[in-house]
This record gives sequence, C-alpha cells and structure tokens, in this order.
Amino acid sequence: MSSLSPAAPRRGLPEPTALLQLIKPVTWFPPMWAFLCGAVSSGADMAAAWTLVLLGVLLAGPITCGMSQAANDWCDRHVDAINEPDRPIPSGRVPGRWGLWVALAMSALALLVGWQFGPWGFGATVLAVLGAWAYSVEPIRLKRSGVWGPGLVALCYEGLPWFTGAAVLVAGAPRWEIVALAALYALGAHGIMTLNDFKALEGDRATGVNSLPVTLGPARAARVACWVMLLPQVAVTFLLLLWDAPFHAAGVAALTLAQIAAMRVLLRDPKARAPWYNGTGVLLYISGMMVAAFALRGLA
Repeated sequence: MSSLSPAAPRRGLPEPTALLQLIKPVTWFPPMWAFLCGAVSSGADMAAAWTLVLLGVLLAGPITCGMSQAANDWCDRHVDAINEPDRPIPSGRVPGRWGLWVALAMSALALLVGWQFGPWGFGATVLAVLGAWAYSVEPIRLKRSGVWGPGLVALCYEGLPWFTGAAVLVAGAPRWEIVALAALYALGAHGIMTLNDFKALEGDRATGVNSLPVTLGPARAARVACWVMLLPQVAVTFLLLLWDAPFHAAGVAALTLAQIAAMRVLLRDPKARAPWYNGTGVLLYISGMMVAAFALRGLA
C-alpha cells in the first residue's frame, strides 16, 4: 500500500490537541540543542545576533523537526495502528489526509524560513526536509534499514543542526574542527536512535522494518548502540586534548564515564530499560556536546 494513500479515510476537522501531538513537541529538543551547540562553537557574538539564533532554534525544532514527525506519522499510520493505535492518525483524531497536508505545509514553511539564513542555512534546510521524507516515505523509506534509518535521523537531529548553527552565525562555512565534532556527535547519536527503536519492536517486525532491535535482537542491538555512542565521545576527548583544551576534555570524559555506568543498567534488560536510558544517558550525552561546543568557542 502506498504511504500516500490513507489507510482509512475519514471526514471532518482534526482536533487541535491531536495536531500538537502529531508534531511531537517532546522530539524538538535535540535539534534545537544541536543548533545552539553550533552557534556557541562558532565563536560569534550570540547576544548581538540573538534574533537570528532564536529563529534558527525555532526552525530546527518546532518547524523542521515538527514537520518530520508529521511526515513520519502519516507514512507510519499502518505501523502505529499496531504499536500506538491511540496516535492522532490511526485513532481518527486527525482524519482523512490532514496528516499529509500538515506535513507538506510545514515542509514549505521550513524552506521559507530557511531561505532567510542565506545559502548555507537554506542548503541545510533543504537537506533536512529531503532527509525527513526520505526516512519515511515509500518507496525510499530508509527507516526500513537499521543502519541507514537511524543514521539519517542522527545526522538531521545532531550533525546538521550543529553545522547550521555555526554556518548561520559566521555567514559561511564553519571551521573544520566544528565539522569534525558535529560529525562525531551525529555518529554517536546513531546509537541513541537505535535505542529509540525498541519501543516499536513488535510493529516493526510485523511491517518489515528491519531495525537493529529486530535484526539483532534487543540484547545485541543494545550492545551495538552503546559502543556506537561511546567511541565517538572517546574520539572527541582525544581531539580536545590535541587542541589544548584539557579541562573540556576532562568534562567530556567524565560525562562519558557516567554514561558507561548507565549503560550497565541498560544492558541488564535493554527492552525494558531503553526508555529509562533515553532520559538519563542521553542527557549526559548532550551535556558533553555543549562542553565540546564551548571548547571550540575557546579555540575561535
């Protein structure tokens, strides 16, 4: 069945609260935080450009990330009917093709706002919008892959917003050190996205989505996710030492060690404890991102 044809067409207007649930505000924080990390790492005067920073945060979170969630919910309505039948679309609270219209309208809005940031900001916005649809829509639907799907989301949630925040503030290409750390933290976020797939394990199995928890099993997938999160942070620590930022390197190392302690708890029961880790270990991970961003600011 095509992802652009409704599973069960219904008439009427969507509920306002259901529209808010459709764009999932809880998911906006990671790209907003990453954009701020990029702005900090640029070394630019953020106080003087606070309106630009605020607009960038709104673009990264409510607009672009919100759009991606609406697009994913529309394309995933058959999976959600199994995993989360109370979601706005399968429950009928967002009826007919409203989910599709919202996703398309927000895609246009993201491009319009991204245009205000010049060629670098607009180019990054175009990539983010294309990535959101490539992740969910048939026949591309990269989320079917346990490697490419989480990798694309990690790039769009962490690496691309970080790059954009720096590029917008310097009105040009960021320094290679910024690109390197943004890429490393995006790589590590692949593990976070793998843990996020645990909540959809049954639906993914039933609908042919080959996430790592499906293909490897929960225990092996959790171990892979942990290593994928840890190794880039080790690389960040060594790079900060190489760049003569020992205190920031120590901060990232300490946060990484705390994550290892949380991972030991996670691995006792990965399926049950993945949500817990997403609220604890991930907080430590993104804290390290900001520490690294301030180290780059010092280098500037």
